[in-house]
Amino acid sequence: MRSIGGNEEWSDFSLGITSDEYEEIQNLVIHERNNNPWFTEENVRKNILAIGVMLQEESLRNWVSGYEYTLNPKRVAVIMAGNIPMVGFHDFMSVLLSGNAIIAKLSSDDKNLLPVFAKHLVEFVPGLNDRISFTEGRINEMDAVIATGSDNSLKYFEQYFGKYPHIFRKNRTSLAVLTGDESKEELIRLGADIFTYFGLGCRNVTHLMMPEGFDLNRFFEAIVDYGDVIHHHKYANNYDYNKAIYLMNKHELLDNNFVLLKESEDLFSPLAMINYHYYTNKEEVNEYIRSHEDSIQCIVGKEFTPFGEAQCPALDDYADGVDTMNWLQKLT
Repeated sequence: MRSIGGNEEWSDFSLGITSDEYEEIQNLVIHERNNNPWFTEENVRKNILAIGVMLQEESLRNWVSGYEYTLNPKRVAVIMAGNIPMVGFHDFMSVLLSGNAIIAKLSSDDKNLLPVFAKHLVEFVPGLNDRISFTEGRINEMDAVIATGSDNSLKYFEQYFGKYPHIFRKNRTSLAVLTGDESKEELIRLGADIFTYFGLGCRNVTHLMMPEGFDLNRFFEAIVDYGDVIHHHKYANNYDYNKAIYLMNKHELLDNNFVLLKESEDLFSPLAMINYHYYTNKEEVNEYIRSHEDSIQCIVGKEFTPFGEAQCPALDDYADGVDTMNWLQKLT
């Protein structure tokens, strides 16, 4: 995965697959945008590489050492989102490493990548063949459910799966807290937290908290190299639409021709827009975080997740703060 994510040539059998198999995955990566236009080759490779970097043996051993491997495996249905490439990989890995079986309901927006890597995993560990299944249709005969979707999906999850042990995840987003002392390099890395995957992930920053008097020109100068996002037609459509709607409603906007900034305390912002507001003291920051804790996935800043690392969670950095492995090992 690191080799494919880095777009390297097939070297030898130390990669674990043949050159033809490697080429098959490479072609899938290149053409995945035909299934989902948001899945550009760059973004697909970026997440494959991030997963590959995460899958270090020592890190995995340290992670699972704190949990019990079940001797009474359950069938866990995992309903996966399709907002970024292979976004459900951590749940997939967690179910298998806990000793359970996974029934993965794939999003139609992300139905190709994970099954290909799972196929090669089974070649290495044939015993997993009976513990991995994929579907895009109705799920039957499960013992527990992990489901990720929108706030509207949550009602559906509750209705159909509420009787099972479950983890239901709804809309979340991420926040950046600036102190005013950030270097240009840190602000550049903040740009990655905002624009990676076009801002579609729950770990993408959609709101900035800044001290009063912060010079926003510093921010605009730092993110200028991310301007190529506007050349993606779906991103550009969102930018144009939001700009038109907000200007028609006479909202004041800051605009650098590829992202809109709106002064608002709303945590969530539309795609191609960032909300921001100013604070006067640290307690205001803490109060904002407390009042939005159920909607914040990640906080970026000098005292939080380092700039540029929002999309690089550790193995034990669980979505919504729910320890998936602990929950899985307690299924009865």
